[in-house]
Amino acid sequence: MHRPYMNDVENWKPSKYVMRRGRLTPTTVRAELAPSSRFIAHLVASRYQKAIAEHANGKLLDLGCGKVPLYEAYRDRVSENVCADWPSTIHKSSYIDTFCDLSKALPFGDSAFDTILSSDVIEHLPDHDLAFREMGRVLAPGGTLLLNTPFMYMVHEIPHDFYRHTRFSIERLTALAGLQVVELDEIGGGLDVLVDILAKYASGIPVIGNFFAIGLQKAAALMSGTVVWERQRKASASRFPLGYFLVARKPDATNMARQ
Repeated sequence: MHRPYMNDVENWKPSKYVMRRGRLTPTTVRAELAPSSRFIAHLVASRYQKAIAEHANGKLLDLGCGKVPLYEAYRDRVSENVCADWPSTIHKSSYIDTFCDLSKALPFGDSAFDTILSSDVIEHLPDHDLAFREMGRVLAPGGTLLLNTPFMYMVHEIPHDFYRHTRFSIERLTALAGLQVVELDEIGGGLDVLVDILAKYASGIPVIGNFFAIGLQKAAALMSGTVVWERQRKASASRFPLGYFLVARKPDATNMARQ
């Protein structure tokens, strides 16, 4: 029986991100998101909300989906979604349609998806060349890949944290997969990195640590939209990025004919 939406969709509920007044924002539920990670989640959420609104369509593959935290942002923009993750994922959920080893060949046919979403995944894949080639293979011509990955960020999900990718390695991997970069932007800059490091370091201090981390990140979130903060972010992002956000497209027949 054809099922256009993910497993157990009727019981889906927000986890890492929640929609408030039409804006995708980090949750304040500690079981879903560490208090020390709210600031980077705030920066990433804004990127995904914009990119999903502009590019997501058709049949979507949520690769490394976990609890499908971005579902609320894309569900009204796609006709179908398939959720895939490792059998051993630490983000246990009932929404996963396909359990597979994401570091190997994906169990999907060629050109099976119009959109692929892969959030905070590629740093956990030991063979990133294969991972990008597989995403390129299962993406339909004219389809779009939305992806983010951290750079100046703490080691996490030990021992499955293998790489930090630069702009240049992402460009290389994208090209080798037969995809074209539409957007490749730094997430954050020098001050954003300092806020994230201080918040994560402080969170380990007994009693007051989380309170300090939350307060610091709230202040940074308020300041990050100011002219001064944006100016320093632009000046420092190329050398001190907190992470990267990629939008890439697989050429269709028209685009290939023009090349």
